[in-house]
Amino acid sequence: MVANLDQRPLSSVSPWIKLLLVSFLVLQIFWHGHHKRLAIHSEPLPMAPSKQLLEVLSFGEPEVLSRVLMLWLQAFDNQPGVSMPFTRLDYTELTHWLQIISDLDPDSQYPFFSASYLYSQVDNRDQQIQMLSFIRQNFLLKPNKRWRWMVHATIFARHRLNDLALAAEYAVLLRENAHGADVPHWAQQMEIALLEAQGEYQSARLFIGGLLDSGQITDIHELAFLNQRLKSLREKSFNGISQ
Repeated sequence: MVANLDQRPLSSVSPWIKLLLVSFLVLQIFWHGHHKRLAIHSEPLPMAPSKQLLEVLSFGEPEVLSRVLMLWLQAFDNQPGVSMPFTRLDYTELTHWLQIISDLDPDSQYPFFSASYLYSQVDNRDQQIQMLSFIRQNFLLKPNKRWRWMVHATIFARHRLNDLALAAEYAVLLRENAHGADVPHWAQQMEIALLEAQGEYQSARLFIGGLLDSGQITDIHELAFLNQRLKSLREKSFNGISQ
């Protein structure tokens, strides 16, 4: 039988290795003994520092710091031993963090993506409204760059919150502010569908008529679509009157 050359007496192991092994064992025992206690405690979201302080700490790379902070914020709900639902976050403080992250890198879309597709997906209307308000406020600062998030806010208000008035308000803001070459006409025309959903057929007809008369719409397919919508609205208005 060949002896196992990997087996050595414990006395030959370095004292530092022994200490390391004992320390690891103690930590393991401590972790398992306190796991349940850790699982029911979570740290609150800390107060967001000022933009000026963060710019100093960024060492001239605010865009990099913005991305690092966004990653940290997205991972904040997973603390050691804790998986914290978003509803337990302080959404006022969360909004401050999203705002300062956006201010550090105004061209980044990540804060608005997170507000739209992560933090608004909770069953708490007040928290949802806070995220939509954050999007609205920042859309107005750069409407031609951030129009897609305002579109999402409009759809969210209409279908998740069932708030036609709020959705209509957002649609008006899109029409009045987003005029860039990259903004599709359908985004500017969301007001039509919302007016129709509210039964405001006459207002929707006037809106489409104004678009057609303005000469802003030149695409033949879009012109055909708007004329078809106008015809449909006339029929609905007529049916409504005849009933």
